[in-house]
Amino acid sequence: MNNNSSISAEGSHFINKLREVVKNLPPAYFAMVMSTGIISISHFMLKVHIVAHILFWLNIVFYILLGILNILRILFYRKDFLYDMIDHQKGPGFFTIVAGSCILGSQFIIIYNDYSFAFALWIIGIILWVIFNYTIFTALTVKENKPSLDQGITGAWLLAVVATQSIAALSTLIAAHLEQPYKLQMNFLALCMWMWGGMLYIWMISLIFYRYTFFKLFPGDLSPPYWINMGAMAISTLAGSLLISSTHHAPFLESLIPFVKGFTIFYWATGTWWIPMLFVLAIWRHIYKRFPLKYDPLYWGAVFPLGMYTACTFHMADSMDIYFLEDVPKYFIYIALTAWLAAFIGFLHSVYDQFNRFISRNATQ
Repeated sequence: MNNNSSISAEGSHFINKLREVVKNLPPAYFAMVMSTGIISISHFMLKVHIVAHILFWLNIVFYILLGILNILRILFYRKDFLYDMIDHQKGPGFFTIVAGSCILGSQFIIIYNDYSFAFALWIIGIILWVIFNYTIFTALTVKENKPSLDQGITGAWLLAVVATQSIAALSTLIAAHLEQPYKLQMNFLALCMWMWGGMLYIWMISLIFYRYTFFKLFPGDLSPPYWINMGAMAISTLAGSLLISSTHHAPFLESLIPFVKGFTIFYWATGTWWIPMLFVLAIWRHIYKRFPLKYDPLYWGAVFPLGMYTACTFHMADSMDIYFLEDVPKYFIYIALTAWLAAFIGFLHSVYDQFNRFISRNATQ
């Protein structure tokens, strides 16, 4: 009888803990999928296939687990889910689901040449992109109680750009496998998404830079998603490079090639400018201001840009024959992988701590 009641109590504690995890699940946690996916793709491009394959299968596990947790959150904590969606700070985090889906889809094509799963993930990405775009931005526009600019905007807003460009990149990859006229239509969609993503970046980065320079900045304000300032430009570069490589599939791109090449380099140069700036700000935050460096799901948002910069530089150098940039990704990949390992170790340590607290709580009861 005592054993049965003990098992029942442990089961009850586990369910309560699971509910707590589901209820408080950060919307931006799919940045883990984004980061793992692009690190995997970068290693595959650089012919480090074993790492690419390991991270691919690990990413599928991440995607499924986070998908289940988000579905449970919708079912049991719908109010919290919807409230986060219309929150100025948390709402943009939902775009990581779109980007994560499309980057995983890109992994299926690049690593395993599997277009079926990639197309399914593309459909998921498109549907969620439409839902989140017109729900989040409409709600943030019409809601009556709004925060001031310095309290409301973060680098996470640029996840909307990343989501848009991830659709552009996956659309270009899928287009290569389609017959005409679908090939032409898919490339046109990719071009439109690429151009819209660029316009969206210009709008948002103006506000973010204004917030940077004209409002007081505390160490706590400089959250890891500010690295998306660079990551959004990196994925825009990748999408542009893929469009350049697709010219023979879509004749209408031929007349636009000078424009696409120019803006692709423009995106890459802007992203490159951000890298030293962001490292300096990280030193200011953690060394000069001694802000504690401990695991936070938001740190995955800082890993993704490093992996994406590796991939975009590789592809831009290849598609535009800029041979002197070919060595950059060979070295930058080590920075990206180190950042991923640090975030992953932090994640495992966080899970271990929560498990220990769960065991300790049961032992005292």
